[in-house]
Amino acid sequence: MHTLGIELRSVAPGLVVLGFDASPGLGQQHGFVHGGVLATALDSACGYAALSLSDAGAEVLTVEFKVNFLAPAAAPRFICEGRVLKPGRTLTVCEGRVLGEASALVASMTATLILRHPNG
Repeated sequence: MHTLGIELRSVAPGLVVLGFDASPGLGQQHGFVHGGVLATALDSACGYAALSLSDAGAEVLTVEFKVNFLAPAAAPRFICEGRVLKPGRTLTVCEGRVLGEASALVASMTATLILRHPNG
């Protein structure tokens, strides 16, 4: 997260918001933020959202995710939201969104995460 400049903005039960600035080091050949950076930010936002509803000491790991890139990532700043859709004892389903300037939707994610509980 530090390497990409992604910062935690807010945490609420089942909802996490991250933010980062675009920079040349995060770009792809056309000057947009690379899709891998967006996917990483979304995966982290969804993981933290799932973790926000879990027991103390639990770990969260991604089982699978799907990303839709909806617009070129050309804004100077991005907000990434991760929201729990369906919490579970073992599997949690989340959705994520990357927003650019004027709240323009840049990418969306659906993710399934597994919770590993302490002591079993």
